[in-house]
Amino acid sequence: MFRPLYHHPQRYWHHLLHPLSQPHENPLGLPKKPPSGSPPPPPPQIPRRGGGGPIQKRRIPNVSKVIAVASGKGGVGKSTIAVNLAFALGLLPNPTVTTPRTPPSSTSTSTSTQTRLRVGILDLDIFGPSIPTLMGLLNSPEPDLTNSGAIRPLTNHSVPCMSMGFLLPRSVGHEDTPVVWRGLMVQKAVQQLLFDVDWTGGRGGPGLDVLVIDMPPGTGDVPLTLGQLVNVDGAVIVSTPQDVALSDVRKGIAMLKKVSVPITGTILNQSHFICPSCTVPHSLFGPPDAFRGTAAQLGLDILAELPLLSHVSVSADTGRPYVLYPTKGSDKNGGNEWRESMLNAARLVWQKVTSPQKGT
Repeated sequence: MFRPLYHHPQRYWHHLLHPLSQPHENPLGLPKKPPSGSPPPPPPQIPRRGGGGPIQKRRIPNVSKVIAVASGKGGVGKSTIAVNLAFALGLLPNPTVTTPRTPPSSTSTSTSTQTRLRVGILDLDIFGPSIPTLMGLLNSPEPDLTNSGAIRPLTNHSVPCMSMGFLLPRSVGHEDTPVVWRGLMVQKAVQQLLFDVDWTGGRGGPGLDVLVIDMPPGTGDVPLTLGQLVNVDGAVIVSTPQDVALSDVRKGIAMLKKVSVPITGTILNQSHFICPSCTVPHSLFGPPDAFRGTAAQLGLDILAELPLLSHVSVSADTGRPYVLYPTKGSDKNGGNEWRESMLNAARLVWQKVTSPQKGT
């Protein structure tokens, strides 16, 4: 099912031809070898009905804050927003760190050495991973492993990221390779991606200030597993103006609240379109009134209302986050509004997850 992490051809064909026979306890096939003299890490837990007391949530190793970007509805631009939000966070100053660090690469010519937030991206969309494309890593080599068997994330634009898409078999058209798994294997794969990735940069570094997690649509195994096992500091809910999207967003919010994940706020994507000829905003998918009413009814803050911009989609397809690489000439069509709204959303998110009272 996966590209072999350490080059076992027989194992590769076994995964490919017998995807459901991979052991449930280790679907990613990671070797369990702790460093010399170190105790083995605690095994991941599978939530079970009637299995005694509640499962204890824990932190992701070497990660200070965890932000999940979610939506009950697919096709609302959640992954694109997750990536751009991560890079917008990476442009924020980190007042707690004094060591200079290179900020995420951008078109800026600034020579400032001001310390920025250390940001990573984790793609938990097991069946439809988008991060490899959005990060420009679609044809990247497979991730390496540390001596202890953890996965080293891949890096582009100075931001490390990990995705199920990096583990799929490499072939012509490998992006079409499906993941054919039942729920138990999905749960275990999610746990391995959460707890078996080395976010220290492979050099024993300080880890991440914030990890942005791109969630799959719906309310299935992945968001449930995340909510039950991880201390999530905040969730950003993405929607579009249509009533059908808002209906599913309500369900997603209700599920996150049931597993005690604080809601940081909501982002309305494709809020309006600015005509390049008349520069007048047009609500192509309906006015934002229903979205604003839903947010008010649920007591959620609106972090941003982003315009519909074709340049954002083009940038996503080429693996160049729009917040870093704005397209020349797009400002008059809403480009500057889009970037400023995203940067402001990042500031609000960071303020909320670092405040004593986080989210709803």
